[in-house]
Amino acid sequence: MEALGLAAGALTLLAILLLTQFMKVRGAARRLPPGPPPLPILGNLWALNFTLHHESLVQLTKKYGNTITVWVGQSPIVVVHGYEAVRDALVTSSEATNNRPLTPSLKDYAKDRGVSFSNGNTWKQQRRFCVMVLRNLGTGKKTLEQRIQEEARHMVKHFTSQQGTPTNPFSLIECYVSNVISSVVFGHRFDINDSSFHQLIEDAGYITYFLGSVWSQVHNAFPWLARNFLGPTKTLNAHVERINIYVKKEIKEHQEKPESEPEDLIDFYLDQMLKNKGDKESIFDDANLFQLVIDFFIAGSETVATTLMWALLYMIKYPDIQAKVQKELDFVLSDSQTICYEDNKRLPYTKAVIHEIQRHCNLVPLGVPHQCGQHTTIQGFNIQKGTIILANLSSVMYDPKYWEEPQQFNPNRFLDEDGKFVNQKAFLPFSAAFWWWQTRLQVEEGTN
Repeated sequence: MEALGLAAGALTLLAILLLTQFMKVRGAARRLPPGPPPLPILGNLWALNFTLHHESLVQLTKKYGNTITVWVGQSPIVVVHGYEAVRDALVTSSEATNNRPLTPSLKDYAKDRGVSFSNGNTWKQQRRFCVMVLRNLGTGKKTLEQRIQEEARHMVKHFTSQQGTPTNPFSLIECYVSNVISSVVFGHRFDINDSSFHQLIEDAGYITYFLGSVWSQVHNAFPWLARNFLGPTKTLNAHVERINIYVKKEIKEHQEKPESEPEDLIDFYLDQMLKNKGDKESIFDDANLFQLVIDFFIAGSETVATTLMWALLYMIKYPDIQAKVQKELDFVLSDSQTICYEDNKRLPYTKAVIHEIQRHCNLVPLGVPHQCGQHTTIQGFNIQKGTIILANLSSVMYDPKYWEEPQQFNPNRFLDEDGKFVNQKAFLPFSAAFWWWQTRLQVEEGTN
């Protein structure tokens, strides 16, 4: 009887705790944009099959509107859909929403370091440093464009050597694209058969997979259990540690080489660390350098390689479009063996095809989460400081208000009646940063 009494008491206490939590969540939900009612502990994870999939989120907009709230465990996320709502959240309200949320999975992975998942002074200083490095590499002895051209020549030579035999192009494309980042970060390229190079690519690939997978959402909902018992979380930590070990080796080699002008990211970073030596508040240290290397690899290799793979698939599926691209390249470039960035102004159809590939393949359907650093208003809803904002970029790239027959692959949507390339304001392949770069390029080209 005593055991039954204890069990009944425990169940009663559990029921009270669950009810209290449920009422707390429901009270918070009333101050947020509409959305499906959250369950205690799980939130909306059960209804979303434990993952935030862009198509599932679009289905919710039919009932709740273009600005909705979904709950990952006990954490609310405001999801914006369509061009107007996404622009309002990421551009109009950018001063309020430019922070990165330190969810448990991101906190355990990046620890508020690097540039992709950091905030405040760390983000500002690391971002300023990255811009400086890329600017210097763009005008140095060996420019970034030359590094890309070199890898393109290696890739073409390798494919030519296959003499038409069946091959999986993705691994090769991934290697040559990653070699561009390797040249930027380490100052050298790898042989494509180098096992350490393939390990780096595998490590970066797993990190990308984990952060976009259901395991990341489980980690966010149940961080303690994930840290101690979730296999994919432990695998993530192993991949991060392996990259750090390799970077330590590269740093040692950079420190031991004869003193010279900086030629890569590690060189510049070590110089910055030396300049800040003795500054106890400096954020330039080994830990931030390790994270920055991972950020560069993920941002500069995985997305580019996957986009190129999609480009090959689209050209295979649409041979008539492939033929038009080849005809334009042959006519404009003539006998030139090297294509440069400036040539894009003379290749309107090719440029249109590249843009349509990025729009249609929908490579990044959900942008990187943002977090409100201050109170703001999005689409008429009051959003409190600390709220996580997620942009459904897929809903922008397929928004029927701005794209006629968006499901169709049609490069002509980026051309005017005279065949000249025209930008489309709802073209948003990589979040709000693309709007900024597109505006800047338009200004620069207008002044030339």
